[in-house]
Amino acid sequence: MITDLALTGLLDSARTTRSGVGAFNVVLLEHAEAIVDGAVHAGLPVILQISENCVRYHGGLAPITAATQAIARAADVEVLVHLDHIEDVDLVAEGIALGVDSIMYDGSHLDYDANVAATRTLAERCHRAGIAIEAELGEVGGKDGVHAPGVRTDPADAAAFVAATGVDALAVAVGTSHAMQTREAAVDRDLIGRLHAAVPVPLVLHGSSGLSDDELRGAVAAGMTKINISTHLNGLFTRALRDVLDERPDVVDPRKYVAAGRDAIAAETARLLTLLAA
Repeated sequence: MITDLALTGLLDSARTTRSGVGAFNVVLLEHAEAIVDGAVHAGLPVILQISENCVRYHGGLAPITAATQAIARAADVEVLVHLDHIEDVDLVAEGIALGVDSIMYDGSHLDYDANVAATRTLAERCHRAGIAIEAELGEVGGKDGVHAPGVRTDPADAAAFVAATGVDALAVAVGTSHAMQTREAAVDRDLIGRLHAAVPVPLVLHGSSGLSDDELRGAVAAGMTKINISTHLNGLFTRALRDVLDERPDVVDPRKYVAAGRDAIAAETARLLTLLAA
């Protein structure tokens, strides 16, 4: 494992102090602007995430990544740009060429041995380029209906996976699910504590939109470090747009309603970052 990378420095420090670092997904350019604005207002670091789904939506990795990197570099706080849930190894190579700060390679669709082999190869490649890598053991978050109360990451398996692959952070299954639109999930805090004790790298919580404030605090206190949130912010963005359009159906300039969504994300980003860091 590499310890002098931007992501590892940020997450290792947070892991030591049992604080959390917010990682929020960019869908539109306004997301990146809003998330960074929220981080600046909170005076806290943040991670901007670009998923493979986002890349497909924009028709390629470079435009949205380059724009997001420009916004990150202009910020007065530490902002890292991370590729999220990347299955296509060609996108890993392109991300390395673009100079992103970190990449989450998602080999969860592979069997264990294949996941280990692919992840180890990409970890070596990323590290040679000075880029951190996150991986996933099993399927964390309900993308294909796999996530259920009995689906959890075993601490011994997690420790062995990290040792075999050399990754810098590990996404684990502890009770969350992707794309939840209600904040009613609960995490297994005892399991998080055992994972934290067994795994020598920061733990990543995917699907955190489904957690209440109390559950987010509990997850971080128990040992989760990188907290991924997307659907929750998208919901606020969409509701803010709808409110403007419902009140002013004559508006046709998208800046006049998209700005409301951007403001909603900025305010919630600042609040969540402060909550996670407490």
